[in-house]
Amino acid sequence: MELVRLFIKRISYNQSQNDAFVLIMHELESDLKLPIVVGAFEAQSIALELEKNIIPPRPLTHDLFKIFADTFNIKMKRVVIYRLEEGIFYSNMLCVQGKKEYTIEARTSDAIALALRFKAPIYTYREIIEKAGIDIPLTNEEKKQGTDVPNNYIEEENTHNRYSNFSLEELKTLLNECIAKEDYDEAALIRDEIIRRDGSFE
Repeated sequence: MELVRLFIKRISYNQSQNDAFVLIMHELESDLKLPIVVGAFEAQSIALELEKNIIPPRPLTHDLFKIFADTFNIKMKRVVIYRLEEGIFYSNMLCVQGKKEYTIEARTSDAIALALRFKAPIYTYREIIEKAGIDIPLTNEEKKQGTDVPNNYIEEENTHNRYSNFSLEELKTLLNECIAKEDYDEAALIRDEIIRRDGSFE
């Protein structure tokens, strides 16, 4: 079966499920999008690794796994989303230690979060993308930016309005407070508002 590579298009808040997000994976050849529902923690972990602008004061679980793997010279070669059954995606990670290769089963959300940290490619089979892939219309933000949307784009309705009445200095103070409390979801929203107004992030 043919493997096709997937790239992260964006993360969207799932209005139909509490504390859930939809990770939109993009397959370039067919332009189909593969939506994968992930939990809030996994979405946060994926978003933080994509952003690179917010560094947690303590390592998250996926960061700890990467540190552990590096300590014992374990590398990840790839992630494969190999099965779709009753709406659930099944994935495995191909890892290497020395000359030995190991295929490790993992939840898809965890596998993707780790693949980002190892800079490992993410694949699925052609039949899965053809079966579950959908043509998702571009958001207004994507239409403005063109089809080459940054990997770190996170979409959530009305995020700008929440902080529209705060000054830049107040926003920066709130950002530091959220990071100190390890509230990274809120920190990402505040950071986006700072970038929207200031055009930069320091």
